[in-house]
Amino acid sequence: MAPALPQDPARLLRLEDLAEEASLDAARRILAGYEPWCADQVLERARVLAFCEEHEDALLRTCLAGHLTAAALVIDAIGERFLLTHHAKLDRWLQLGGHCDGDGNLVHAALREATEESGIEGLVIDPRPIDVDVHAIPARPGEPEHLHLDTRFLVWAPEGAREVASEESHELGWFTPLELEALDTDESVRRLGRRAASAASGGASHEPRSTPY
Repeated sequence: MAPALPQDPARLLRLEDLAEEASLDAARRILAGYEPWCADQVLERARVLAFCEEHEDALLRTCLAGHLTAAALVIDAIGERFLLTHHAKLDRWLQLGGHCDGDGNLVHAALREATEESGIEGLVIDPRPIDVDVHAIPARPGEPEHLHLDTRFLVWAPEGAREVASEESHELGWFTPLELEALDTDESVRRLGRRAASAASGGASHEPRSTPY
């Protein structure tokens, strides 16, 4: 079966096509270019942009009120299953992703985190965000409750991909959209699955472009 890649596959980027940008302006640019698909997403994007205006250190974990994060929902090459992590600290199934750690290129941060957490080489990312979500992270010893302001992207795995769990995961698992809907996870993850399934429809096999984003 041919991969079910997006209708504009030339957009897809490899990790080597991208570079870290130590600038909050880079994150603002990506968020400003996001086209929200519902009224709630308009509000979430506005909330993240307002946070960036109020916190110049929003890319860093040392911003105790919260910080920007970047996430990826990884889909298999034929567009049938999503890869989730059973997160070691939060103890539930979630999309891949994590802290920007100073990287304002949210596209690069999302693909970097997805590669590290999945162990899969050759992932490619659509640089257009598909979802934004602001959520609270519970307090832990030495860390107060704080916000994660998450920008989320669709990432494609190559054919024959074999995942390897990192120390951040209890395990990794592939789930169909129906299985994801029934999973004990956050509603925002189920919403992300629905958005990703819509974004992933259509298209033909391709080679990602190699020019910098």
